[in-house]
Amino acid sequence: MGILNVTPDSFADGGQFLEQEAALRQAARLVSEGAAMLDVGGESSRPGSDPVPLEEELRRVVPVLTAIRSRFPRLIISIDTYKAETARQALAAGADIINDISALRSDPEMIDVVKNSDAGVILMHMRGTPKTMQIDPQYEDVVAEVSGFLSERLDSIVSAGVDPYRIAIDPGFGFGKRLRHNVSLIQQFDRFLALGRPIVVGVSRKSMIAQMLRDPKLQSDDRLWPTVALTSLLREKGARVFRVHDVRPNIEALRMTESILSDV
Repeated sequence: MGILNVTPDSFADGGQFLEQEAALRQAARLVSEGAAMLDVGGESSRPGSDPVPLEEELRRVVPVLTAIRSRFPRLIISIDTYKAETARQALAAGADIINDISALRSDPEMIDVVKNSDAGVILMHMRGTPKTMQIDPQYEDVVAEVSGFLSERLDSIVSAGVDPYRIAIDPGFGFGKRLRHNVSLIQQFDRFLALGRPIVVGVSRKSMIAQMLRDPKLQSDDRLWPTVALTSLLREKGARVFRVHDVRPNIEALRMTESILSDV
């Protein structure tokens, strides 16, 4: 899943693809490198970020989605939003998946948007909001609490009438979690397999990588190869969708790992 941030302030590529032509060129580049899907977002969810008004989010993402769908009619497109109206208009513009960092909790109308469509949905765990999530997050047992949350959200959404085969889950690396929490999620990743849904992971270029390497000065661009290492490890542990900024090197890591796992 290639990341396309149509934002001025995302941590890795804020401002680079804010204009439609630049966004379309980036989409083409990600597809040419082998992306099976694109995740388009118009609001940064980096720690400390402020919410974006609905009208501005729509202005950023709908024209880009329309252009991408026209250029790549068979491409799977995901809309990264927690706002029901953005999801509704994104689906009308050609999106296939709703990627909601709040697991359909932030907007009470989101569940109806999902039910009244045939869209896939990604449910992510987050403690708090992007503005507050990194303010002293605490857990007794982070893996149990995150898996329990995702299990509850799965049950609730399926009970509301959504086919479980439309749902994927995301443990939310870096969303309301300290370094030790992120490491625990990686070490005990197999516990999420018991939920029986495809697992999406987003670790690409995140600050947790600099913390893991004990190099606080490590910039976003320098976190590529550690990201690739995590991609390989998490694929071995059972992850199925990888949300990344750098498609080709991560695909190569996946193919190498899969070749070893399949005994080819």
